[in-house]
Amino acid sequence: MSQRKKAAALKYEQNSAAPIVTAVGMGQIADNIIERAEENNVPIVYNKELTDLLCNVNVGDDIPSELYEAVAHVIAFVTDLDRIVRRN
Repeated sequence: MSQRKKAAALKYEQNSAAPIVTAVGMGQIADNIIERAEENNVPIVYNKELTDLLCNVNVGDDIPSELYEAVAHVIAFVTDLDRIVRRN
């Protein structure tokens, strides 16, 4: 049995206490989240385990402290990617 696609979106601002979950979904909703990110040139990071955990967080809530380290790695990756794109 195949699992349905899942997606989660995060927002992080420099002075925020923690990243906020801005969208979660499965199936068509996950497809819509990914499509919207692509349309707006938002980097997409594929991490099934992290997505599974983030899909259990309510939209509008800060991520739980247990996910800080994993999400910090994602933010660092996206920040590095952004720097590379800006240089080119």
